Amino acid sequence: MAHHERSFLPDNESIARMLEETSLCYEMAGVAFKPRAYERAAAAVRALAEDVCAVYRKHGREALDALPGIGPSIAQHIADICDHGSFAEYEELKRRFPVAVRELTAIEGLGPKRLRTLYEMFGVRTIDDLKTLLEKKSHKLAGIPGWGEKTVARLREGLALTQKAQGRQPLGFILPLAERVAARLREVPGVREVQIVGSFRRKKETVGDIDILVATSRPQLLAREVVSLPEVTYVHQQGPSRTSVRLTFGMDMDVRAIEPERWGAALLYFTGSRAHNIHLRTYAESLGYKLNEYGLFQGKRCVAVRTEEEVYEALGMQYIPPELREDQGEIEAALAHKLPDLVPYGSLQGDCQVHSNWTDGTLSIEAMARAAYESGLSYIVLTDHTKALAMTGGLDEAALARQRREVEKVNRAFRREGREFRVVHGAEVNILKDGTLDVSDKALARLECVGVGVHSYFTLSPKEQTRRLLRAIEHPLVDIFFHPTARIIGKREPIAFDVETVLEACARTGTALDIDSYPDRIDANDALVRRALQKGVRLVVSTDSHAPQHLSYRELGLGQARRGWAGAKDILNTQPVDRFLASLKRSRALS
Repeated sequence: MAHHERSFLPDNESIARMLEETSLCYEMAGVAFKPRAYERAAAAVRALAEDVCAVYRKHGREALDALPGIGPSIAQHIADICDHGSFAEYEELKRRFPVAVRELTAIEGLGPKRLRTLYEMFGVRTIDDLKTLLEKKSHKLAGIPGWGEKTVARLREGLALTQKAQGRQPLGFILPLAERVAARLREVPGVREVQIVGSFRRKKETVGDIDILVATSRPQLLAREVVSLPEVTYVHQQGPSRTSVRLTFGMDMDVRAIEPERWGAALLYFTGSRAHNIHLRTYAESLGYKLNEYGLFQGKRCVAVRTEEEVYEALGMQYIPPELREDQGEIEAALAHKLPDLVPYGSLQGDCQVHSNWTDGTLSIEAMARAAYESGLSYIVLTDHTKALAMTGGLDEAALARQRREVEKVNRAFRREGREFRVVHGAEVNILKDGTLDVSDKALARLECVGVGVHSYFTLSPKEQTRRLLRAIEHPLVDIFFHPTARIIGKREPIAFDVETVLEACARTGTALDIDSYPDRIDANDALVRRALQKGVRLVVSTDSHAPQHLSYRELGLGQARRGWAGAKDILNTQPVDRFLASLKRSRALS
């Protein structure tokens, strides 16, 4: 087996996808029986509440053999994935069929056998290759035995739908627009309740469309009001129960009208996720109930319908917050009454990453501080960039010293006014290629808080990147690891490094992991947050604000923290400023 550097500790979803790809490649090869075995194993891995690699690390290969739906040979493959990031059979199949098999077979009308034909006859490897082929008038696809014009037309339609589905947008960029529409719907006569549901309510980092649930006694009027909204550019469907439209910013919106008395059951159903709903419904059936969007029934008698809390209580569970409804162990925890006490929205006392016009921010330190104070915060950590990031006018040691005097001046002004607010002088320091920092230790020691981040050399090998990050994290004056994967949604992939090793270093050294709330970052995301907490890593939530309007993004970060099962005790900046500063790593290093 070719050795692969492990860029991360594979989670259940990435392992399941690899097993699915193996299944699909075997189907392309025309092999019997094996595809079903890998498909079944993928489903089994997804269904596990516990991280499969953690099970393997803790209990060995035998523990994988004991998992339902996974035979001995696939158990060994999973062990290889946990150890090396891949397995020999998968690598051999990918060499034989070097195609984006999951993405392409997700297109309606394109199964593994047809994909093999496209690959062998026309060299189709990616969705772009397929798009280019279909755009050619001379492609002659309809002449392939068993295809025909209808097959080609269905393939075109399937490709268009797939590309539309790929057009997901960062939640934070779309949420204000969706909330504006929801606010208008609340004003429609007869409306009792309005809630944005689906991915929005669960605070997923990206969204593909907008789903709004409305409890109303006048559904026809609601439908008319929806299609007359100024944001609507096209009406797909209009009716008393569902109206579907396209909005000006290119996203589709479904508005569902329901009777007020069945609000709770419908809200639960349309919030999702699908996996959570299926698991919940299956559990309800095991108790002799039937659960759907109309209520929880025992025979013909409705047991619970008005609120979500009623439904969960009737099933013997704690109420499960929407952010946790991903079928990631929340149902089992709710049954055991062991759900975490999630960090509340609005609970941050400080923002750990704010920029000013000393580098690439838009306003002065004082203006940003006053905006933060007006937004309800009691402190910010000023984190302008340092000198290696020349394009932002990064600060050298002398500039940081001058900035410190400006920070002290702003803080004196707040004290004179009797306002309880403080600017903490920090910096967003660059991690250089070798893991050293671009500011001297002497200057770092004079700062009150130091965060570090990757702003260059994104494509280093996982081994080099891991070594680089460890060197920075282990520096005694580094308090926070900012936007740890350095990704920008839709623009830049996450850097590749050994996540487990880096998280262990954060836990060991007391370096806090950042949840950067800027909408196209959301970094760390929910999966990384949960893994960090399991390792004992402390967190901060920051907005990466470069302008006053960015300060509200902190609720997005709290949404990711909640999705990662974090409580207020896990997040340093839910504390007052003095306790926050005392919690930083440097408080030990400099004491």
